[in-house]
Amino acid sequence: MSAVDVRSLPWSWYTDTAVLQLERERIFRRSWQYVGHTGDVPEPGTYAATRVGDIPVVIVRDREDTLRAFLNVCRHRGSIVCEGSGRRETLQCPYHAWTYGLDGRLITAPRGNREGGIEKEELGLVPLQLDTWGPLIFVNPDADAGPLDEFLDGIPERVADAGVDLNALRFLQRTESELACNWKVSSENFLECYHCSTAHPGFSAVMDVSVDAYLLETNAGRMSQYSPPRREPHGAFDPVGEIEQGQFHLLFPGTLVNVMPGRPNFSIGPVVPLETEKTYRFLDYFVAEDADEAWVEESLAFDAQVGAEDRVLIERVQAGMRAGMIDEGRLLPESEKLIAHFQALVVDALA
Repeated sequence: MSAVDVRSLPWSWYTDTAVLQLERERIFRRSWQYVGHTGDVPEPGTYAATRVGDIPVVIVRDREDTLRAFLNVCRHRGSIVCEGSGRRETLQCPYHAWTYGLDGRLITAPRGNREGGIEKEELGLVPLQLDTWGPLIFVNPDADAGPLDEFLDGIPERVADAGVDLNALRFLQRTESELACNWKVSSENFLECYHCSTAHPGFSAVMDVSVDAYLLETNAGRMSQYSPPRREPHGAFDPVGEIEQGQFHLLFPGTLVNVMPGRPNFSIGPVVPLETEKTYRFLDYFVAEDADEAWVEESLAFDAQVGAEDRVLIERVQAGMRAGMIDEGRLLPESEKLIAHFQALVVDALA
């Protein structure tokens, strides 16, 4: 293949607060994002506070067993209404005790009847779009956004075809992290395994990361990677089992979906920009009901090792970009084509 010059996004876009504000408004507030699983709100009357980008969100399961999502902001003076998770008959703002039903309607505004000016029917919690893929909950702040199924772009079928039945898995744990980098740096690191043989020796000892075996695919907002295990793996993770190959997907802007080869497993989580150079991530892990505990510990340790190695890499990238002495980078046209696709989506969204 002849050489192709693929220029990256300007590196200033990874340090400029004005760019992040545009991304929040034009990307994260218009996109489906994973926020949790049905186990977070298992029964009627339960709630869980979360976020979509910079937007505070509360998920509730109302008395009729319906899942709902609301902007977690009081209609009075803008306080956050809920924190954490739990069980409540109503949702009450801790500032002035404005109280909302689990259907979002405003029930009580102290002194409202006495002083007037409060139209209860107009001042309920703002509803947000919510939909599910099996036990997985997604929220979109954009009332006019397309359906979740369109956003998922065939990923549920690919996961099922691999032998993973999400409804038969149990939630294992959530891991959380904050990274000293722009959210795009974290996402772009996920989108290529060009660095794997150098930076992830343990992963590369198990997975075939050679250019002919490690397959890349893009479509609309989906960026996918597929990798078989090595014929003779010799790492700290056993890839032998029903799942024959790994698949790793990013659904724009930052929902990550992972299936490793071996026994039934699944993980999913968002990439959330906190600040221009600070990113929050979590991953929810799911395994079979009868998963071997030793294998579970092995797989979690394997994933944690890769994550620790990635943290060093991406924070070094952010530090280099922050220097401000180079305008942009270059991308390999094949090995980094998912990054090029991702960056094109960013440009289109901000244009």
